[in-house]
Amino acid sequence: MILARLALGAAGAWAAYAWGAHLLTAGCVRRGPAGRRAIALTFDDGPDAVWTERILDILAEKHAHASFFLVGERAARVPETVRRIAAAGHEVASHGWSHRSLWLCGPRRTDDEIGRAHHLIASLTGRPPRHFRPPWGMVNAAMFGALRRHQERCVLWSIQPEGLRPVAAARQVREVLNDAHPGAIVDLHDAEGTRGAPLRLVAALAPMIDGLRELGYELVTVGDLLGSEATRTSDGAPGTARTRRPRRAGAGKARRLSPSP
Repeated sequence: MILARLALGAAGAWAAYAWGAHLLTAGCVRRGPAGRRAIALTFDDGPDAVWTERILDILAEKHAHASFFLVGERAARVPETVRRIAAAGHEVASHGWSHRSLWLCGPRRTDDEIGRAHHLIASLTGRPPRHFRPPWGMVNAAMFGALRRHQERCVLWSIQPEGLRPVAAARQVREVLNDAHPGAIVDLHDAEGTRGAPLRLVAALAPMIDGLRELGYELVTVGDLLGSEATRTSDGAPGTARTRRPRRAGAGKARRLSPSP
């Protein structure tokens, strides 16, 4: 009986720490202001020595800027790719150190995941990251304090053409164009999470960019989408002073979030 009660108590504590923390994600960004016809393309799970370089080639050819949410331990293996991302004018943001789900991280590990990636990215680019995306969109209660300490803000997404299940390139393009709305944040993947994701993205990216521009959208970084004030001062905590909470987009409807690799 005692063991059962202890187990029940432990399960309840974990549920509050992990599941309950999702009640606080109103302080996370899912989209930017709707007053400007702009969209941010974002890339998770890299950098990859092959695929991220190919994505950068396409962006350069299309004269488009984007935000890259990098995994720290992967960035440490290919520092030249990280520097190329920054030198091209793209935003370098954080996806944590090891891509470990925050549901499996206690407070100390959570701070380590965020802090190590923060310091590595700052050392490689000369500029600390201001935005963080939790792997798979999973948060915990300790994340918000860690983001405050490192002056980062939690950024999720409003359009995700491919999550945990493979989606053909042509379908990804259609879904992004159909769901596009002012202020949208599009979640894409430039490294292996879902099997074959980078290959499909390489096929989808150029027509996606062309299609969005034909619809009249400007392609910007998350920092530009949110404005310089949000980039400087946001910290990921709900109700943070001095940060602007994005208005709901007037055109299009945000898609239901699914886990992001």
